[in-house]
Amino acid sequence: MQLDIDIEDWPAGDWEALAARAAEAAGGGEPFLAGPRLVVSLLFTSDAEVHSLNREWRQRDKPTNVLSFPMLEREELESLTPDGPPEMLGDIALAYETCAREAEEKDISLEAHATHLIVHGLLHLAGHDHVDSDEQAEAMEALETRILAKLGIADPYGDR
Repeated sequence: MQLDIDIEDWPAGDWEALAARAAEAAGGGEPFLAGPRLVVSLLFTSDAEVHSLNREWRQRDKPTNVLSFPMLEREELESLTPDGPPEMLGDIALAYETCAREAEEKDISLEAHATHLIVHGLLHLAGHDHVDSDEQAEAMEALETRILAKLGIADPYGDR
């Protein structure tokens, strides 16, 4: 997977390397994310920008920690062959202030939380979701937890 990364309004850090590690781990846990043709746009930005995106595209007038905008349906992703031109999987945006506040509340590093949210966003782009049923949420959370464990990051959902 190729990442097209733009960093605005985040503190200095090696966010590109962190995103690459998260994407590689996500591809190891969700094979459909391992496609070499896939391109993901990843924006590290402010709460204000994510608030604006959330209001415009999701009709939710508030910031959130991560937004995902898939451009392929799960069926399209499953049928993608290894050869061919690049395919835009989708966009992900992370809101700095919300991410930093949540990391502090959870008593974890911003890097660990950002990694979790990138993995979470990538799984959404791959067609996973957590809003329609408890079963769906549990499956997505379990997959996230397995992926993050490979990166040495503790279960973000605590003791379920």
